[in-house]
Amino acid sequence: MAIEWTTLVATGSGAVIALAGTLLNDHLRDRRETRRGRQTRSRDLYAQFIVAAGACHTRLRQIAQEPGGQPDLDAVTRDALTEAGIHEIRERLFIDATENVAAAGQTLYERLRDLRRAVAEGASWSSREFHDVYHPYLDAAWGYRAAVRKELGSAPFVPSAFGWVTLNGAATCPVCQSIET
Repeated sequence: MAIEWTTLVATGSGAVIALAGTLLNDHLRDRRETRRGRQTRSRDLYAQFIVAAGACHTRLRQIAQEPGGQPDLDAVTRDALTEAGIHEIRERLFIDATENVAAAGQTLYERLRDLRRAVAEGASWSSREFHDVYHPYLDAAWGYRAAVRKELGSAPFVPSAFGWVTLNGAATCPVCQSIET
């Protein structure tokens, strides 16, 4: 029995092409799934960081409502950062985030520490000392959000979308307005 070489070569070539196509498709699917997983992890980490910063910010504002009501302001304000878990999440940000998001996160962290120091020194919610660091903290929080949104492919927010003059609220802050007058 004579073998048709052209049929054998064509069949073998078809099998090689089909196998190569299947392998390429699997490789591309794995890359997409890996990228999607990385994006999901990043999004979760970025959200965890801003939520931890917000929790700490809220606690510091509570302390600033009655700074004289705390026996050791320095310890209580340090605890606010620790309890929010901001230190651990910041370290994860340095490992997993892009340079732009990590830099924006570091700026936010530094402004949060400035706020902590002011409250630890006895600044009350209605004082100039508090608001001198409070509004820069809000600027840094919005800067962080903008960096994250840019990385995730979304446009940053503009204050007018919320009916605001500025994102940090300084222009309409009743406390700042009363201090200036």
